Amino acid sequence: MDFYDLMSKASDDVGLKLSKEQYEKFIIYMKLLQEWNEKINLTAIVEDEEIIKKHFIDSIKAFKRDEFKCANTLIDVGTGAGFPGLPIAIMKSDIEVTLLDSLNKRINFLNNVVNELGLKNVNTIHSRAEDGARDSNLREKFDVATSRAVANMSVLSELCLPYVKVGGNFIALKGPSVDQEIEDSRRAIEILGGRLLDVSEVIIEETELRHNLVVVKKIRECAKTYPRKAGSITKKPLK
Repeated sequence: MDFYDLMSKASDDVGLKLSKEQYEKFIIYMKLLQEWNEKINLTAIVEDEEIIKKHFIDSIKAFKRDEFKCANTLIDVGTGAGFPGLPIAIMKSDIEVTLLDSLNKRINFLNNVVNELGLKNVNTIHSRAEDGARDSNLREKFDVATSRAVANMSVLSELCLPYVKVGGNFIALKGPSVDQEIEDSRRAIEILGGRLLDVSEVIIEETELRHNLVVVKKIRECAKTYPRKAGSITKKPLK
């Protein structure tokens, strides 16, 4: 199966159609990722097939949740090399996507990709997540906040839920074993104005990977005391 067929099958699985134009953008994105990765550390995944499966398809699978399909505004917190935010923006041009990251080198890379692909629905912000969440232009402004960052649900919830408007959703892309992590984060989610809604398993085509989309509904405003300073969030997660 060639890459187009593989990505097309993954897109069909979540109710989307991958156009040739979109596929070509993904290939340009992949080449830029590999080129820039030689200068700055963006990803440990560098082979074509691995990028397609573990970055692109993994991100596209977010659309298994209708919350992504229905969103008008989305922020990807700690986006890194742009996952899942940029693939989401490529697949759905009517979603306004904001990519937020604390490292300016990564933002420079993302800006280059956005310009090369001619994406009109993407904004980039250089900021720490906890600082951006205190900006009145960003706080509680998004239909969906998402993150594929490597952190537990308690930490991610404190970093992401303040960006979500009441009635919106925080959706974390997590690995295969999340049950205990979710259980440990229930109190934190409640404190931050959220309610655990659902967990959806996704399968990555032609791999053994089983990932999860953890959906948290924002049911009330987040107290102004959150998020706390970075050291407190990671060293003393809410419990």
